[in-house]
Amino acid sequence: MFYDLHIHSCLSPCAEEEMTPNNIVNMALLKELDLIAVTDHNSVRQLPAVAKVAEAMGLRMLYGAELESSEEVHVLGLYDELEKAMSLQPWLDQHLPFIPNDEHYFGKEELRDENDELIGKEERLLIISLDQDLESCIEAIHATGGKAILAHVLDRKNSVTNQLGFIPEGLAYDGLEVKDEYQRQQVCKTHPWIRDEETFWLIDSDAHRLIDMSERVNSLPHSELQKMWRKLS
Repeated sequence: MFYDLHIHSCLSPCAEEEMTPNNIVNMALLKELDLIAVTDHNSVRQLPAVAKVAEAMGLRMLYGAELESSEEVHVLGLYDELEKAMSLQPWLDQHLPFIPNDEHYFGKEELRDENDELIGKEERLLIISLDQDLESCIEAIHATGGKAILAHVLDRKNSVTNQLGFIPEGLAYDGLEVKDEYQRQQVCKTHPWIRDEETFWLIDSDAHRLIDMSERVNSLPHSELQKMWRKLS
């Protein structure tokens, strides 16, 4: 099963306006992906529209969001059911500081329906830190039935290793996201308490443009994905 589980829609101000529900799903199909997840910054409000398009087009989805903790660490919340993902939104609303979005500076935060029609805009700036630390963000994901994946763990910006200096031993994450196999090896080399064979790894695009979505390269067998989901439950 070829996948990309870190894709931003036009709701994220740092993503291109082309990242509409239909464009995302159609690009995934053009690239022959089997499974995707849309993970906007600090919001799950675009998910219902993408889910409708994906279902109509026969593309499998997980559902998610990319949370930013008070330490400015990014963590993905991934869910196997849309309803679980949507149940995270009240917590996000409660803990996202109200800073108005300046779309001319940060970019538009557009909500589109299943026909890609504009149905609203997010008034708050989404690309800021929640008022909750990393452990609390992970707890909120777990409390709503999701799995917490530390995002782009070796990136220079908003990664756990950049913001904290290392991946804390004992932190209750469910998986680690890297950009390639080399980064995977580096994580294990610099964190001897992380066991490669016991860790759930993802290699994702973190796409903000259609062209950046993953090609048909990274895969998980369907049975392994099911096993991993049960293991993380």
